[in-house]
Amino acid sequence: MAKTLELQFTTQLGKTARLSIDEPIEPVDPANVKMVMDTLIATNVFQSNSGALAAAKGARVIERNVTEYEV
Repeated sequence: MAKTLELQFTTQLGKTARLSIDEPIEPVDPANVKMVMDTLIATNVFQSNSGALAAAKGARVIERNVTEYEV
């Protein structure tokens, strides 16, 4: 089962931008996640099609279960 930490940001134009991190360390520490998100916003290292990251909107861990079949 693959897990991804998805960081959600509000951009300058009010849209949502997402940044995904594969195989996050668990349990996820919300205080550390918020600190990292604030640092990403302050340093302006990522841009989206709708402008710079403006605010932290949320974070979530997504689990994906894949079953492959031989055909």
